[in-house]
Amino acid sequence: MKKLLVVDDDNHLRALVKTYAELDGFHCREAENGAQALEAAEQSSFDIIVLDVMMPGKDGFETLAELRRFTGTPVIMLTAKKEEYDKLMGFNLGADDYLAKPFSPKELMARIKAVLKRAGSVPGGSLKFGELEIQEGSHTVLLDGAAVSLTPKEFDLLLFFAKNKDVLLTRDVLLKNVWGYNYFDDMRTVDTHVKSLRKQLGEYRNYIATVWGVGYKFEYKKES
Repeated sequence: MKKLLVVDDDNHLRALVKTYAELDGFHCREAENGAQALEAAEQSSFDIIVLDVMMPGKDGFETLAELRRFTGTPVIMLTAKKEEYDKLMGFNLGADDYLAKPFSPKELMARIKAVLKRAGSVPGGSLKFGELEIQEGSHTVLLDGAAVSLTPKEFDLLLFFAKNKDVLLTRDVLLKNVWGYNYFDDMRTVDTHVKSLRKQLGEYRNYIATVWGVGYKFEYKKES
C-alpha cells in the first residue's frame, strides 16, 4: 500500500484528500503545518507528499527546502497562487508538480499516480551530446565533466528532450509525457521549466530551441 502524507492547515481539505486517497488504496497520514510534516517525514517514509504553500508558521517553501535535506520523496505542492515566480521557486527547491487551488480531487489523484509512475520507472544508460552527458541511471547531468544541479522535473524534461532529438514537441505532448497528464491551464508550467532548464544549461541552452507558436525541439549537431 502506497503511503501519502498530506500537509495543509485546512482540516476540510485534508479530509477530502484523505477520502479520495484511501478510495484509491493509499494509506494517508495528515499534518496541519510544516513542523508536523517534517516530524512525520523523519519518523517514517512516504511514497509521496502533498504540501500546501500558504501555511502559518513554516510555509510550504521552507518545509520543502528542509525536506530536501534528508529525503527525495516526490512532492506535489498546493497553492492558491498562479504566479510564475511561485511555481519557479517551488520547482527550484525540488517540487515534482504544482496544483493551484481550488482543484478537483480526481485531478490531484491523477497527478499523484503520474508522479509515482515516473518515480518508479526503470532507469537506463546515458546519452551524450558533445560536452553534455545525461546519465539516466543516476539522474546525473554533466557539462564539460562537471555535475549540474537539476530538480527532478528539470531532469525528466531534459531526458525527454534528449530522447526525442530533432523532434518537434508541443507543450501538450510535453505535459502528457513528462508530467503525465494533459491540462490546458498548466501549459505555462512547460515554459517555466524550459526557462529554468536553459538557465542551468548555460552556454548549452541553445540545445533547446523554441519553435514559436508551437513548442520546442532539442537540437544538436556534431562539429565537423
